[in-house]
Amino acid sequence: MTDETRGSRIGSAVRRGRPRKEHGLAFKVFWRTVLGLFSLFVIGFVVLLVIYLRTPIPQPQANAGKQLSIVYYNDGKTELGRFSTVNRQDVKLDQVPRTVRYEFLAAEDRNFYKNSGVSFSGTVRAAWKTLTGGGEQGGSTITQQYVKNYFLTQDRSVKRKVKEIMISLKIDQKYSKDQILQDYLNNIYFGRGAYGIQAASQAYFGVDVEKLNPSQGAFLASVINAPGLYDPQYGDAAAARANARMVYVLDGMVKEGWMTQAEREKQEFPNFVPYKPNSQITPGPNGYIVASVRSELQNKLKLSPEDIDRGGLRITTTIEKPAQDAAVAAVNKSVPSEVARLDQLHTGLFAQKPDGAVVAMYGGNDISKNAVNAATGAQIQGGSSFKAFALAAALQDGMTMQTRFSGASPLVLNAGGGKQTRVTNDHGDQYGSLTLGQAFAVSSNTAFVRLNQQLGTGKTLAAAQQLGIPAKAPGMNDPSAVDVLGYAAVHVSDMANAYNTISAEGKKAAPYFITKVSSTAGDYDYSAHPNTTQAIDKDIAANLANGMQGPLVGAGGYQGTAESTAGTLNRPAGGKTGTTGANGKFIAAWFTGFTPNQLTTSVGMYAGDGTKALNQAGESFYGGDIPGTIWRDFMSAALKGQPVAKMPTPKDVKPSVTNTPPPVTQTQAPQPTTTPPSTTRSSTPPRPTTTSAPPTPSSTQRPTPSTTRSTTTQPTPTTEPTRPTQPTQPTPTVTRPTQPQTPPPASGVAPRAGQQSSSPVG
Repeated sequence: MTDETRGSRIGSAVRRGRPRKEHGLAFKVFWRTVLGLFSLFVIGFVVLLVIYLRTPIPQPQANAGKQLSIVYYNDGKTELGRFSTVNRQDVKLDQVPRTVRYEFLAAEDRNFYKNSGVSFSGTVRAAWKTLTGGGEQGGSTITQQYVKNYFLTQDRSVKRKVKEIMISLKIDQKYSKDQILQDYLNNIYFGRGAYGIQAASQAYFGVDVEKLNPSQGAFLASVINAPGLYDPQYGDAAAARANARMVYVLDGMVKEGWMTQAEREKQEFPNFVPYKPNSQITPGPNGYIVASVRSELQNKLKLSPEDIDRGGLRITTTIEKPAQDAAVAAVNKSVPSEVARLDQLHTGLFAQKPDGAVVAMYGGNDISKNAVNAATGAQIQGGSSFKAFALAAALQDGMTMQTRFSGASPLVLNAGGGKQTRVTNDHGDQYGSLTLGQAFAVSSNTAFVRLNQQLGTGKTLAAAQQLGIPAKAPGMNDPSAVDVLGYAAVHVSDMANAYNTISAEGKKAAPYFITKVSSTAGDYDYSAHPNTTQAIDKDIAANLANGMQGPLVGAGGYQGTAESTAGTLNRPAGGKTGTTGANGKFIAAWFTGFTPNQLTTSVGMYAGDGTKALNQAGESFYGGDIPGTIWRDFMSAALKGQPVAKMPTPKDVKPSVTNTPPPVTQTQAPQPTTTPPSTTRSSTPPRPTTTSAPPTPSSTQRPTPSTTRSTTTQPTPTTEPTRPTQPTQPTPTVTRPTQPQTPPPASGVAPRAGQQSSSPVG
């Protein structure tokens, strides 16, 4: 072998033995990631392309998707009412002033004439904010909004969003931008029941679209963002939000070169015409139910006004037609128009089952004439109805219905500062030693004030909240020795709910009107799942329910305050009267009662603006009179054919609350006594006062769907010797509740400044 050959072989060996250079882990991860992402991109692109090609432009929904939503009774077939008819009139784009057109672009899509119909960055940003807890976000172009409103439904699924994007891309290719903008302006919802810019121009400003000025146009471009939040009819806060949005729109006009700064500085917040929704609401008593259903759809189910008005919803309620008919008939029978002046005398009736299902509600004669719902909107002092809450506190503290207190009258309490509080029974009726059952049956004010002192400050109000009276109700945070007489002002629905807790074995349930919601497009489905909580011990509730039979059937030889009316129901039942008044006037009257674990109904009545008398001169108007009669007539009809519910068996129970009442200085000490009932009274004494006086729902301007706001005044009580007074603690008056953000608002009884309130008489 030559040296040359040897060298060549050696060189070959060296080359064959040299190791191959390996790439690092980072290099491999990088390129594999790139290849993976590229593959996913290709796959995703293909998938989207297939979806795009297979997604047709659908036919528009009937009337641009604005299908009426219908409300049914609990059978799901019988129509109860429906939401507003569609207010819509198409116009050509050239009828809309050019400046107004661009104001909508400044508000919603400043790149409208440049984009392809979809804002991918906006969609991704909105999706990210939603996924990371930022709440639902916008991000849609005008084309996407048009597609959603014109072709699709209002569900918020990913599938619908993908369809929206694909159709938007196709729409942008098929139609001109001007055509898309025209269709958008004719279909968008502006609030006040108005769809499209022409209807909105009339609803807000009373002019046709051609006459809109730049300030009005900027407002309309702003209000579509959230009509319920920006419409000034809902008050100053809404107007402030609208003003801020208009600033954004007008500044955008200047930024995009669509308006000069000089013209921008001329713009002012516009004036509006009053909103008149009466043509869009269900008239008569059922209108109050439809309004309450709408409120539940918006506040509980979180549906927007647009979802409700145009979603083609089919809403099945808890309302039973026979019961609702019975409610209307019972009121009309006992409150004839020629006697009671239905426009002046207001009756609220609220009936619910143990799980909270509302089976009937009477809020007034006609919502189109009076927007105040007497059952859920007006607040009147509960009066002696609050004595049931004192009983609940007493039983939880270890007392029984046989525990005794003196019913002697008057009871004079030192109120401090040399002042006194004088408590009397109605008509000055005198009682000896009364069991709690007897005191409840005759509604003895003095016996219950003595009980209240024995319990300790605040126990009665705490029990009321425990059972279902809202803590924020006027007077619920003002504990005193006489709070048991019902100075707190509540809705009729609140009282029904609290008594329902007693009836339902101590289980508290929130009232509800809706059992099921579906849509004609099949894209929405809801079923109610009511929840109950054990508010008080079941055995205590059983004893309480038994003890509350007294006002209907009497107790221990004493006649009950509603024995001649509610007591003739001929079913086991419990309940309580309540009456308020001053200076010979009866201002408000109540009866609330139940058949055990079956049905609870509260009836509350007040007159005019809350300061007028229920009674004619020289006549009485106790809770056991007309309210008790209405309750009996309604319950008889509503329970027809249903089993007769039996009272639960009373049980021996242990105290669940430790009672350590503070010392009370008084001129007549509240001492439980074992003295038998006074022999100076007959076994069936004259009917004692059945009143629990709510200070009159003080003066109220009759609310209309407007910008009025809730107010609370603390008037100085009068010092009539025939009723309890609290010189150091002014009693609260009835207040108007907060207006909802969807017309018609459910407002209530509001006081005039300085108006004095009435107080319980029995």
